[in-house]
Amino acid sequence: MFPGASTPREDADYVIVGAPLDATTSFQPGARFGPGRVRTFAETFDDYDVRTDRQFSDLSVHDHGDVRAWNDVPDYVDHLSGVVRDVVWDDAIPLLLGGEHTVSAAGVRATEPELFVSIDAHLDLREEYDGDEWSHACVTRHALETAEEAIVVGARTGSEAEWERAAEADVTVVPPEDVGPWLQAVVGGARDPFSNKRVYLSVDVDGADPAFAPGTGTMEPFGLTSREMRGVVRAAAPHCIGFDAVEVNDRDDGQAAALGGKLLREFVYTHAHATD
Repeated sequence: MFPGASTPREDADYVIVGAPLDATTSFQPGARFGPGRVRTFAETFDDYDVRTDRQFSDLSVHDHGDVRAWNDVPDYVDHLSGVVRDVVWDDAIPLLLGGEHTVSAAGVRATEPELFVSIDAHLDLREEYDGDEWSHACVTRHALETAEEAIVVGARTGSEAEWERAAEADVTVVPPEDVGPWLQAVVGGARDPFSNKRVYLSVDVDGADPAFAPGTGTMEPFGLTSREMRGVVRAAAPHCIGFDAVEVNDRDDGQAAALGGKLLREFVYTHAHATD
């Protein structure tokens, strides 16, 4: 169980769902261990958040446990979307823990956002990767089958075709060097990408520079700091109807898992504080 997520399901405002899918990882496998590692490395976090003056254990969070994964990815995504949809129908906010990034497609299907926001090193706009249209490298494209637009924060690599797709009107890319000024504009009110929209926020831990989170499937240098990722989560959370943290694996000493767990908690603290 995620520490502090002990509220009964029928009383929960937030429901954590583990999704340990690890079927299409293209470099370093191990995302199947992500949900468990995030829970483990969250055990050291204090319950109290001084910024919002709240205890995590008082915020009505329930841990559903893991939805066992299998290798038929479209079938698993379909099943997982049903589990997440049940959370939505219970008027709770789903918090997915991956697992590879493909699981975000289930969260998007279930919540039906207008805007998909992804912190990610990669554009994930491919039609297919290695012949697989359900690869983790295709998840933003799948999200756009439901959402009207996407913002990819921290993207710094992609194929030529992906960059051409990203240049279309329904996709905004915020490269790492622009994230600081972009966040200042959002927080200061000069830019308003989230307001009056139903937002789904996905945190691919590889959006961080590998110095902060080496335990992920496809590391990409020149990425975001953990503080910049926290800033994006805090800015988007008040507008969100769903959240996930994905692509954590077991190939570091817990840095990626700790970051994923901390960002999940930042999301809950911020969303609860804003929606009281």
